[in-house]
Amino acid sequence: MLEHRETLRLCTAGSVDDGKSTFVGRLLHDTKSVLADQLASVERTSADRGFDGVDLSLLVDGLRAEREQGITIDVAYRYFATDVRAFILADTPGHVQYTRNTVTGMSTSQVVVLLVDARHGVVEQTIRHLTIASLLGVRTVILAVNKIDLVDYSEDVFRRIEEEFTTRAQALGVDDRHVIPISALKGDNVVEASSRMSWYDGPTVLTVLETVSVGTGRALDLDLRFPIQYVIREHATDYRGYAGRVEAGSVRVGDTVTVPTGTTTVTHIDTADGLDAATEAHAGDSVTLRLADDIDLVRGDLIAAGPRPEAVRSFDATVVGLTDKDLRPGQQVKVRYGASLVRGRLSVVMRIVDLDGVDGDVLDPDAVGLNDIAHVTVEVASELPVEDYAARGAVGNFLLVDKASGQTLAAGFVGHRLR
Repeated sequence: MLEHRETLRLCTAGSVDDGKSTFVGRLLHDTKSVLADQLASVERTSADRGFDGVDLSLLVDGLRAEREQGITIDVAYRYFATDVRAFILADTPGHVQYTRNTVTGMSTSQVVVLLVDARHGVVEQTIRHLTIASLLGVRTVILAVNKIDLVDYSEDVFRRIEEEFTTRAQALGVDDRHVIPISALKGDNVVEASSRMSWYDGPTVLTVLETVSVGTGRALDLDLRFPIQYVIREHATDYRGYAGRVEAGSVRVGDTVTVPTGTTTVTHIDTADGLDAATEAHAGDSVTLRLADDIDLVRGDLIAAGPRPEAVRSFDATVVGLTDKDLRPGQQVKVRYGASLVRGRLSVVMRIVDLDGVDGDVLDPDAVGLNDIAHVTVEVASELPVEDYAARGAVGNFLLVDKASGQTLAAGFVGHRLR
């Protein structure tokens, strides 16, 4: 059996200079998750730069180019633990052009921590990140109102930001939300409760992270979905295995499963390294399944439990533009869904979401640009068994890929299957 420990996956996001790296550094430092030699190195670098105190952002801005420029340009994964639970944290970049990295970081997260600068409040990038979190089905969102010390710990400033964020989050259906005033630089309300804001009696960020329900995770609660990524055959031993990743649900030796041609039974579950056998596997595990019947399955075929999704030729979806190369109605693309890669077409672009809440959604736009969030219709040349992202989570995501270069143009989330 593959062991599973209660672990919370979280992601930080926000605009440039909202203090994400300092926040993560504070979280690591105050939970005593930093080695002594790491801290000593950061202290020396901080002193060399003339920083007043310790620049905790240096604990997470590990790439040399990032450290020299003082910005974060990629997703950095950090691991820490308290007496309550373990954490995997994805620190994502704030620059608008790196929204694709934010999508990556959020896609596996149970909690998103959005940071805003108390002096600027909720901005367009905040709404973009909140919208993406909602699309990805993230259950809990924390708005950390950072740099509250720079507005003299003002309750009025905090309440205005809290009200605007709450209105936005409610409209997007984000029900489990927390708004917390913090100073990552000084340590207020990140791990330890602040003594400088008597008007705030809510939890710290860490308290929310330690107490939010982890559960089994939505993907574990669903029916089995196992797209085949590779067929392993050894003719000398008559071995045939189907390698892939459990995208949803669980599978056990002896389970009855469905394949495109009918039903069969799982006889063996081999671990990813091929050295051990397991009795079961769960969402997120990479394994090789062996089946009772000699069935001719190929890459992209789906091994499933419960009702099989109907294969369709078109579906509605929400996409996020990931490059500065515009996507236009009628454009020919490739669609990567699970392990399948098929020819497709962006047949309709219905609207682009208005993120600033001023002008309203753009109807029938000419193109989907970088970081645009758009509602579209996708057609595919070969039938795909797509599933609704809202109901099935990661099973319902896909990529739109440039036919010539192979560049990823957009990340998508299936809405409704059409036909």
